[in-house]
Amino acid sequence: MPATGDGRAPGATGSPGAQGGARPGHAQDRSTPEAPAHGCAPDRTPTPAKHPARPPERRADRRSDRTAKATAPIPHPRSKAAAAPTPSTGPAGSPVTAPLKLLVIEDDATDAHLLKAAVADSGAPIEIHWTRGLDQAFALLAPTSSGSRRGRSRGGDPGRSGDFSCVLLDLAAPADLPHPSDPSDGLEGLHELLRRAPHTAVVVLTDAAGAELGAAAVAAGAQDFLIKNETDGPLLARALRYAVERKRADESQRRLVEAELRGQENARLQRHLLPTPLLDGANLSFTRRYRPGRRRALLGGDFYDAVRTDDGTVHVVIGDVCGHGPDEAALGVALRIAWRTLVFAGLTGETLLTTLQHVLEHERRSDEIFATLCMLVIEPVDAGNPGAVERARLYLAGHPPPLLLGEDHTPIGLPSEHAGPALGLLPCDDGQAVWPSHIFELRRGWRLMLYTDGLIEGRIGAGSRRLGQDGLAELIGDHQAAGLTRGRLVDSAIAEVEELNGGALTDDVAVLLLERNPTQLILG
Repeated sequence: MPATGDGRAPGATGSPGAQGGARPGHAQDRSTPEAPAHGCAPDRTPTPAKHPARPPERRADRRSDRTAKATAPIPHPRSKAAAAPTPSTGPAGSPVTAPLKLLVIEDDATDAHLLKAAVADSGAPIEIHWTRGLDQAFALLAPTSSGSRRGRSRGGDPGRSGDFSCVLLDLAAPADLPHPSDPSDGLEGLHELLRRAPHTAVVVLTDAAGAELGAAAVAAGAQDFLIKNETDGPLLARALRYAVERKRADESQRRLVEAELRGQENARLQRHLLPTPLLDGANLSFTRRYRPGRRRALLGGDFYDAVRTDDGTVHVVIGDVCGHGPDEAALGVALRIAWRTLVFAGLTGETLLTTLQHVLEHERRSDEIFATLCMLVIEPVDAGNPGAVERARLYLAGHPPPLLLGEDHTPIGLPSEHAGPALGLLPCDDGQAVWPSHIFELRRGWRLMLYTDGLIEGRIGAGSRRLGQDGLAELIGDHQAAGLTRGRLVDSAIAEVEELNGGALTDDVAVLLLERNPTQLILG
């Protein structure tokens, strides 16, 4: 979820189907080598990392220079940018261009030989395949296991059998189709070709009297048209290359439009699936961050919510459904909506958790699915007693306890001795599953950070050591000492956790930061 709120934070043969020409060149994919964990690094001048990962055992040293760190930039995740692929070169060091793989559909063998001669005269690296009609062409254009994706032919990859960069279609070639799309316009063969090979560039051939038909072919989807007896080798080579590049540009634009539309739909879905906290009148600042672990996923199995009831009590929940998939994400949304409904119905404490487990048991797809949960109930303060201290009740169901952030920059993990089992692990009808509360006081200037275990299960370096709750508390304390608050504090903490992990976290991450704010409500 983006940060919001305070924001600071060539040759040819003469028979149909024959193949000739130069072999495709192979571009070498070279990535920037990484320095090994042990031994000598590559012989190159190192560049200092902007925000190097710092092992936890050195955090004590960092506490001595907090003043210097107060002006340091917020750490960001490391990214390993791969070097651009280096094109292969020939003997003289000049780049080698991969040949264009061309399928010619021409029923006249004389015209086909003339086209091959024109290609040879042009000197362009073009690999020609010739068929007499559409039936033979469709057999070659049929997707193969190595040259297709999801059953579709992909044009523009000359290294794959059956994939052609371009098709040169003579509109005079017979189009004996069982069901022509539109036989009245003379383009029925082109229409069928575009349907069979939608991702391959197409250039059509016409005679001098068919210029208008050629223009109509371009309007119907071809990339260009050429007139026979007016086309020499260089013109043919340029037209074919242009058609291929234009097709690639059209495909890129189509994918861009699809991605934009999909992004807009995803944003609308996310707005409806993620909750809007109902905290009017609570005088709390509420910062939340949510990152699903699955790539391109809208939601993960983590969920959260916060509401204020009519009596002034603030209820907060954060939970994690085991697993990483759409079923788990849907179950998380169901639990979150059920939790809010139960709170407004007047349930709280163990009664609420017992009912929520029943919902889980009926909604989960297997008995092995469970959910951890942390619930806070912040009681209202007596307005007539200026010295009254806020109190809160904490319920843990197999979930890591929150961090209480004090003004001395020493986060304290709330006790978890009274934690009960995760929802769905043990039956609650016979009293095996109980979730007792832990009551604690909230002193002036309090801040509470609730999180899911994805934040503390990241690795530290190349070993198997995990960050853990103590490591997170120390990390948060360092960022507090640097003067970071609210959204910047949460963002910088997640960034350093990812940095220590050596990359993005694989598990879902949800983080909530609550703070008493007597002036206005802030949602970050």
